[in-house]
Amino acid sequence: MKIGVKQLVENALKEIETISLGEATKLLDDDNTVFVDIRDIRELYREGKIPGALHAPRGMLEFWVDPESEYHREIFSSGKKFVLYCAKSHRSALATLALKEMGLNPICHIDGGFEAWQQAGLTTEHVEKK
Repeated sequence: MKIGVKQLVENALKEIETISLGEATKLLDDDNTVFVDIRDIRELYREGKIPGALHAPRGMLEFWVDPESEYHREIFSSGKKFVLYCAKSHRSALATLALKEMGLNPICHIDGGFEAWQQAGLTTEHVEKK
């Protein structure tokens, strides 16, 4: 293997904005900020999510962001700040870099991800199975 996941994440972290839990909580009530949960839907059903977060599965994220894609979601053309998170912040680091390279801005991710959010005792929201 030429480059492993650990190195990919380390490289991404050098190029993206990472915010702390404290910084993230200050953005929760900001109407110009969208929290984006990129975890698998089964993770949301099992653990919940940050209140009000948009679920955008990692596998569809680039397609939802690209206005030329048949899967485009208008929210990603809103000009708002996007705060991505996953379980531990590895997938969100890679996703944040990919979306930054696509031109989505402003964008960042949460250090430690949803696990850190839960461990800090911050509020979560239950997700009902459809």
